[in-house]
Amino acid sequence: MINNDTCDLLITGATVFDGSGGPGALVDVAVTDGRIAAVGALASMRARDVMIADGKALAPGFIDTHTHDDMALLRQPSHPSKVTQGVTTVVIGNCGVSPAPLGPRDDLVEPPFIFLGRSDGRRFDAYGDYADTLAKAQPDVHVVKLVGHSNLRAAAMAKPHGKPNDDEMNAMKAHLEEALAAGCVGFSVGLAYPTGNVAPTEELVELAQVTAGHGGLYATHMRNESDYVEKSVEESLRIGREGGVPVVISHHKCGGKANWGKSEKTLALIDAAIANGQSVHLDVYPYTASSTGLMANFAKVAERVLVTEADGAPDQAGCYLDEIMADWDCELEAAVDRLLPAKAVYFQMSDQDLDRILAHPYCMVGSDGMPSDAHPHPRLWGTFPRVLGHYARHRKLFKLGQAVRKITALPAECFGLADRGRIAVGMVADLVLFDPDKIIDRATYEMPERVSEGVEMVIAGGNVKYQAQ
Repeated sequence: MINNDTCDLLITGATVFDGSGGPGALVDVAVTDGRIAAVGALASMRARDVMIADGKALAPGFIDTHTHDDMALLRQPSHPSKVTQGVTTVVIGNCGVSPAPLGPRDDLVEPPFIFLGRSDGRRFDAYGDYADTLAKAQPDVHVVKLVGHSNLRAAAMAKPHGKPNDDEMNAMKAHLEEALAAGCVGFSVGLAYPTGNVAPTEELVELAQVTAGHGGLYATHMRNESDYVEKSVEESLRIGREGGVPVVISHHKCGGKANWGKSEKTLALIDAAIANGQSVHLDVYPYTASSTGLMANFAKVAERVLVTEADGAPDQAGCYLDEIMADWDCELEAAVDRLLPAKAVYFQMSDQDLDRILAHPYCMVGSDGMPSDAHPHPRLWGTFPRVLGHYARHRKLFKLGQAVRKITALPAECFGLADRGRIAVGMVADLVLFDPDKIIDRATYEMPERVSEGVEMVIAGGNVKYQAQ
């Protein structure tokens, strides 16, 4: 029972943005036993520790809705790339790939299987095995889990680049059931990648129906995010309707100059679905360059391509593809083949589309960074301060309270986190103290692992996980 006279920690003098989307309020916040015990004028409350936060802003812990942190959480449970940004919850298992189910299979060295980095010898036949290992690692962030569709195919099918027979489809459903029972809140797909692209819509509807029985959701890296982006949005909405599941459209974009401006139409499709009662959310990262596996068809539509990791030529990480081609005196396809397996940053989106998508009322924020990259996209370290600093303070795309909602309460509602995402009595004490006049990303494409500025303190479950020096 919460004692209204005493608390473990009293934060006083901060402007509190509670996650509702409204303006900040000068109120005190008390924390006891890892939860918020009181909010208001608390000068008379006795506290073991008092934090005077005059001039600072206090918000709920940020929720990264789209990560590939699955194995990174085991390698480095302190998770500095996210905690230093104010992130206290991450959603893993995106784009159709998760650590399990997979077992001893090691013949898949293509996207999305390369996103999680090397396994360090750890293999997980069932999702429950990974979940148990993660729990023992005790990461500094709360973890929301999705199981990858490409994993379901790889675990169930002898040839996962084809169409499943009845036995294989039943095996996929069984693996999905096991993952949902082990704590996954839904499944994700990477329909732009080889093991996902071959899957017909009907296969995904069947899996969605299984997921619906567990109250889960469907997160989609759509089949196409460029020339056929509108059709891909329509397919995503159809899977949600026929499967009976909420839909999360991952890292929504309109890639390639020929497709700039199409966000007006894609967002109109999403708005119409929501108006008809369908549960739809989307997420985006606040950059006009994407990052994924290096593929020639992706490189052809990009303005420029930065290679971030290349097993075929490790010394080329951090170099631009056009420079590599010139140095090697070869065409694009030949350079890509020589670099593989590899990852890359693709400069391919417009600021106008990004603004429109980011400002959408159902749009959340996901970093989509790859911790295993030798030279990662700056979004891995800079996403959330960039939203608060560049887009809210500098660009004034939305007010600070609205920005906080996008990265706290809105994703908490989407992923069913009933006791996170808000500063209110009884909620888990995931809190971020930051300087609203200084918070900004410092990571760049040239120096992508720089810690952001302006995040003063990060508290998860009532415990301090990061404090700026």
